Amino acid sequence: MTETLYDALRESHERQRSLCRKLLRSPPHTQRRLELFTELRVELAAHAAAEERFLYAPILMHDAGLDASRHALHEHHEIDEIIADLRVAEKLGAGWMAKARKLSEKVHHHLREEERKFFQVSGKILSATRKHRLAAQYRKDFERMRRSLAAE
Repeated sequence: MTETLYDALRESHERQRSLCRKLLRSPPHTQRRLELFTELRVELAAHAAAEERFLYAPILMHDAGLDASRHALHEHHEIDEIIADLRVAEKLGAGWMAKARKLSEKVHHHLREEERKFFQVSGKILSATRKHRLAAQYRKDFERMRRSLAAE
């Protein structure tokens, strides 16, 4: 059986959850914490860009998907803002970890909501053929974005 867009998205979702857990457990004042944050930042940004292009955009074209897509895009923006704060904040202190916890909570909330609600709404809109085609497009764009962001 061929992969659907949802299979590809869930794979990234699991990496995001894992990276959030590892980041929150990382020892303070270490290079490992900075590496984990960078890896999470890149994963989130590459995923969001590809997901917005190959899931949200097609669903925005349907009345039934308009509200759900707008809400998901808003949550991506909130995550982007927290990441921007974390990039400029001192990465060694307790304040930074409080923001990192906020990021983890927001990411987990968004993924839960997306998997439990948005996937159902969009699953009714997209044909089986389109779900398979979008999986390949998502993966290609995700990898391109990940390479580009990692090089920054």
